[in-house]
Amino acid sequence: MNKRALGIVSTLAGASLWGFSGTCSQFLLDNYAVSSFFLTMVRMLGAGVLFLVVILARHRDKASEILRLPYARRRIVLFGVCGLFLCQITYIIAVGYTNAGTTTVLQSLNIVLIMLVTCVLVRRAPRAPELAGLVLALVATFLIATQGDFGQLNIPPMGLFWGLATAVAAAAYSMLGAPLYPKWGSFTVVGMAMIAGGVAATCVWGLAFAFPGMDAVASGGNPYGSALIPTLDAWGWFVLAAVTIVGTFAAFFLFLNGIAVVGAVQGSQLGAIEPVSATVCSAVLTGTVFSAFDLIGLVLMIGTILLVAAGADEG
Repeated sequence: MNKRALGIVSTLAGASLWGFSGTCSQFLLDNYAVSSFFLTMVRMLGAGVLFLVVILARHRDKASEILRLPYARRRIVLFGVCGLFLCQITYIIAVGYTNAGTTTVLQSLNIVLIMLVTCVLVRRAPRAPELAGLVLALVATFLIATQGDFGQLNIPPMGLFWGLATAVAAAAYSMLGAPLYPKWGSFTVVGMAMIAGGVAATCVWGLAFAFPGMDAVASGGNPYGSALIPTLDAWGWFVLAAVTIVGTFAAFFLFLNGIAVVGAVQGSQLGAIEPVSATVCSAVLTGTVFSAFDLIGLVLMIGTILLVAAGADEG
């Protein structure tokens, strides 16, 4: 297999594991009353430690340069907290109110938000494929939120809110991280930002003990309540380890290595497998039932990703 083919496989595998991670998170929320704050803290700190091991072995010079430069440290912390952490926590909260498949489809709106912000910053009108993608995204969101009933929402309002918040956070993650990759490499940047985000997640988890209302809102979609320090059996710990090692560290590792070969545009197109993976995993592993409107919304959102990426490629 040549290098480009390996890059495509790596990108697809990484994006698919993100979808698998969402389903594992849904399983923990539903069956063990795990707090969204606890789950986010563990997965980010655990993945951050694994990234750190690889960085010390392969990218020590780049990491040392980041730590020496005050502005670089600030950018990494900003990316870690306002990008990675917010993206992870809003996603997990949204999963608690809906499910992994629906949340991942709503998260895919981030590519439209990035396109619109980019158009404003560079002062250009959206290209034809981008406009078509925007229309598909709006229709997809409408179908998922209303299930075709024009008069009311058919998913929890908080689920829609946090799903859209996930899209905003994912857009922030992409736009805050992209300028740092050329100088220090995506792996080093994401790894160090993961640690910064994990520290932020730990602080928020700690605050939730002092202000219980925080966790009540964050985990309000869980019918079993939530536990800031959950009681897990062997299977629960296994799933939590899978979320951390496979669904976070391995997913980022594979996706970042893949897009380093295939490029950002094709990486965005291949990343369309993530909502498919999340939907299939939710249906097969947790028994989540998706309506025809959900599946149509999924197809339309995949079309959005492909069209917006095609529009970016025209530039």
